[in-house]
Parts: sequence; C-alpha cells; structure tokens
Amino acid sequence: MKFKFSSVWYLIIIFMLLKLMVHFLTNTNYELQRDAYLYLAMGYHPDLGYMSVPPSIAFIGAFMRLIFGDSVFAVRLAPALVGAFSVMLIGMLIRELGGKGWAIAIGCMAFITSPAFLRSNTLFQPVTFNQFYWLLSAYFLLRLIKKQEPRYWVIIFSIWGLAFLNKYSIVFFAFSIVLAFIIMRKRELILNKYFAAGIAIGFFIVLPNLIWQYSHNWPVVHHMLDLQASQLVHVRIIDFLYMQILMNFPQLFVWVSGLVFFMILKEGSTGRLFAYAYFILMLTFLILRGKAYYTLGIYPVFFAGGAVAIELWSRRAVILKSLAIPVMVVLLLPILPFGLPMLKPGPMVIYDKSVESIGLGEVLRWEDGQIHSLPQDYADMVAWEELAGIVINTYQQLSPEEQKQTGIFAENYGEAGAIKYFGKKYQLPEPISFSDSFLFWAPDSVRSKTLIYVNDDSSDVNYFFEQVIKVGQIENPYARESGMPVYLCRGARNQFGEFYHQKVTELKAVYRRE
Repeated sequence: MKFKFSSVWYLIIIFMLLKLMVHFLTNTNYELQRDAYLYLAMGYHPDLGYMSVPPSIAFIGAFMRLIFGDSVFAVRLAPALVGAFSVMLIGMLIRELGGKGWAIAIGCMAFITSPAFLRSNTLFQPVTFNQFYWLLSAYFLLRLIKKQEPRYWVIIFSIWGLAFLNKYSIVFFAFSIVLAFIIMRKRELILNKYFAAGIAIGFFIVLPNLIWQYSHNWPVVHHMLDLQASQLVHVRIIDFLYMQILMNFPQLFVWVSGLVFFMILKEGSTGRLFAYAYFILMLTFLILRGKAYYTLGIYPVFFAGGAVAIELWSRRAVILKSLAIPVMVVLLLPILPFGLPMLKPGPMVIYDKSVESIGLGEVLRWEDGQIHSLPQDYADMVAWEELAGIVINTYQQLSPEEQKQTGIFAENYGEAGAIKYFGKKYQLPEPISFSDSFLFWAPDSVRSKTLIYVNDDSSDVNYFFEQVIKVGQIENPYARESGMPVYLCRGARNQFGEFYHQKVTELKAVYRRE
C-alpha cells in the first residue's frame, strides 16, 4: 500500500477527527473534575502565578470561556483539541523517521487507543497540555538530530519555556534530554551559541513566573512539600513500574518495539536520544517517588518509533502490520471505561469489581494509597452540582437584607470552585476558602453575620455563631465527598471577625516575602 504526500496528510487528518469524535461523544457523561473548577476560578483572577500551578492553565480557561462558554463540553474542548493535534505530531514524527502509511496508521491509533491519553485528553488539567509540549519539543529534537542543525535549540527552549508556564515538570524532561546528549557524546550539539541562545530565550519566557514565585516566597516549594507528605509518600516502586505497563497496555507491543528500535537498531538510531531520556526519567521519578503518570509525555515518541519498526519488520508480511490495529482495539475494550467516562458511576462501580477480580485493581488506587470502588478522577467528577445546589438554595431562601451580610466558606478548592462555577448566575457572593489559590483571593477581613459553611467539621462555627443548622449534605454515594454537610450559621459572636482576620493573616504570611 503506497501513499502520496497528500494522501498521508488525509490519513493523519482522518485520525485527528477520529480522536475528536471519541471525546465529543463522551465528554459530557460526567461533571467537571474538581481541579477544573479551580483552574476556571483562576481565570477570573489573572496573575503571573498561582499556589500549585503556573499561570498558563488559567489563561487557557479564560480564553476558552470567552470564545466557547463554560459548559462541560466547552471546557473539555481544549484537551480534546490538544489530543487531536498530538495525533498530528505523531504522524509528523513518523514521517521524519521514514515511516509510510501503515506506520502512520499504527502510530496514530496507538495514541487514540491509549487508556492513559484518553483519560488525559478528557480532563481540563495542565497534564494534557504538558504531554503535548513534550511531544512538540520531541519533534524538533528529532529534526535537530536528523539534520545536525543546532538552530532548532531556539525553538526547543521556547517550547520548554511555554511548557514551564504550564507545568513545572518540564524541567525533568529537559534535564533528561540534555543528560542524554552528554551520555551519547553529542556534546557538539549542545556546546554552541544556539544552545546558549535557547537557554536565554527560555529563561526570558519563564522569568515573570520566577519573579512571582520569589515575591510570594516560592509557593511551588510549599506545594511540593505538601504533595510529598500527603500523596507521594504512598507511591510504591512496584506500583509505579506496574502502571508503566498498565497505562498503555494495549500499545505495549508498539511502544516496547519503539524503545528497542531506538536503542538497538541502526535504522532507529536518530531516536536513540529518547531511549536514553526514558531511562533517565524513570530513574529520576523512582528516586523522587513520582506518580506513575509523570512519565506519560514521552510514550507517544515510542508509539511513533514502534509504528515505524513494525512497518519495517513486516515489510513482506502485510498480515502482521494489518493485525496491529485490531489487536490494540481488542486489548483496549476491557479497560476502555477506565480511559473514557462512558459508564455512569453506578454501572462503573459494578464494572470495576469485575475488573479488580482479574488483577487490574491498581487503576482504582487513589492518592491515599488505598483501593476504592471508582477511579479517583471519576469520583472527583460527581455531585459538584448537587453541592452547589444546596448552597444556592440556602442562599436564595434568605431575605435580601440577610443576603447582604452573608458569606460562603468552603473547606477545599473543589467545593469553592464548584460553588463559584454553578453559583455565578445566581449572583452568589464570592466563596471564601483557604485552600490552594483561593487563599490569595480571600478578603483580609469579613463582616458577615451569616455564613453558609461547607465542611465536615462544624466545631469552629458552633463556637462563633449562635445558631448552626445543617441544611443538607451530598447524598450521591459515588462522590469522593459523599456525605459532605452544608451548614447555615447565623448570629456571628465571640469576635468572629477578629478570629477570621487573624487566621487569614497567618496563612497569607507564609507567602509574603519579608
């Protein structure tokens, strides 16, 4: 089967559209994930940095809201589009590696049928954009090596600079690439003026965020320390390695072929850099106890290399390469519901039990290190509208005079973000929270006499308010926050305003540079 240049691009476009269609058909089956509500809230507070993430995701969210609105479909349009363009980049990588039509079909389908990337391109999070930046820079790195042209460093460092403004983990990818060049003794490609110019340009791009971090006493350091204590401490080496297989299990034979192709064979030597970088990344994240998905960004490169290898090895055996796509599809089907939110929570829980019985329970392990009945991301996409509805209904039942003296407090950013998202058309007051970047936006003082309080611990409000009434709770059993109560607190007392001012001042002081 031969493809002309134009037909190759038609083929790539077909796979891009297929990728989009898969997400368009499933993107509204669940609510937004808790982090998305935070990122959308950040878009209303534009800044050069935030508590736990760089500024890029906030501006993307604000832009998408301006153009398409903020419906669930509109919010998830951005990651779906990024997924489609990732398919295009894989096709371009394959062409650079000398692959033809069969290789493009296999490589693009490897990405489309990957459970991990189906999940990434569903969620509005920096992760999906981070993976795209890794892949985009990999394309120009391949061209740099193939053409022996150091000028590409200017483009590569520009991409890495933009990636830094999206997710700081690009530092690990850049480190692994540069170290791989040194190990391969390709020092002539990094010891030149273009490499130095690239560093300067990349530094100029990230400088505003670095200044912001410095002026706020490095929130990213505080966030990483908290992450290490609360989540990364539960990461086990065996689980990390097992998930490397499970995340892209239907494509295992493809990406392993790509790794071998780059590492051992002469035909794939232009991609050897990525094989070295892969092992450096794996070792780095094992030492730092990183989460399994931190490595995901490099796998599409091996999809491309593996597709070219399979096409090359089966040059005279069309049946072998023609089986590659059906095999990936068949292997995907049993675990497809974990990649795409295609089953509602109830049926998903039943499905999870059957999958757990055949040894795939690791996909149900949450950040707390425990196995649960739903994947964590799915439980984080349930009942936010229910929670916001309780708050909205409570607020609307107050008299106009009492509404003017009413504040809303939520314990975590998911709750606060969801209340802001669903409550804005009801003209609710800005929810206050001390969680993540909501702390920066919290007022330094309050004069509220009435408080709508979202927290599972009511001891503080019982002391500071004369009347505390539980007005509702999340009833959905599939929500991560199932049972979370909402209280209506009236009659502020015991110097509540002074207590609030002292508390918020202490918390904000951590992020003020002396």
